[in-house]
Amino acid sequence: MYDADTGELLADRELETVGHGGSHCVHPVDGSVYLSIGEGQDGSVVLRGVTGADGVPQCVTYPWPDRCLIDLAPGGQQFMTVDHGQEDVAFHHHPGGEVLFTLSVDAFGYDPQDTFVEWSGGYLTPDTAVVTLGGERPDEEEWFRHHLVDVRTGTLGGEIALGVTHPYEGVPLGDGSWLAEAPDGRPARRSRTDGRW
Repeated sequence: MYDADTGELLADRELETVGHGGSHCVHPVDGSVYLSIGEGQDGSVVLRGVTGADGVPQCVTYPWPDRCLIDLAPGGQQFMTVDHGQEDVAFHHHPGGEVLFTLSVDAFGYDPQDTFVEWSGGYLTPDTAVVTLGGERPDEEEWFRHHLVDVRTGTLGGEIALGVTHPYEGVPLGDGSWLAEAPDGRPARRSRTDGRW
């Protein structure tokens, strides 16, 4: 942990993991930091770091070694993970990590033998998440689709076209908009203006 003004190291902690990459999300209310560390074929670890009342950093490792952090809800009430084996998406309560609901590939109407949940998507709004599913056609052409989920009820809300060419390109921003690549290669913010998804 570093001081935001001076860059001075305030505290550090060695994590009991070896990673190939990671991502993080900062909680919008309490300032805790979620960290997902990919361990290659060994899975993924999700941790949550907070500063205790005494100023000492505390780190909680969630008990699942096989979930990848995708996004934190805009209001911070929950977070989204995808199974490392890409078989399902789960939504968890903040801060304890209790599973609110899980949706497997077949819940979206696909065959789990040839379809998987991508490690992408996120919260389009506080109440709506985008879940990305993909696969490979018999001619070996890859495909993907973005699906909406009502995170209050766990119900599916149909597909949404984000206007992207890659499953990891559309990044939901939590306010009804998402980032995508513009024709000139720059990031562009997009949204649906008619109020429907």
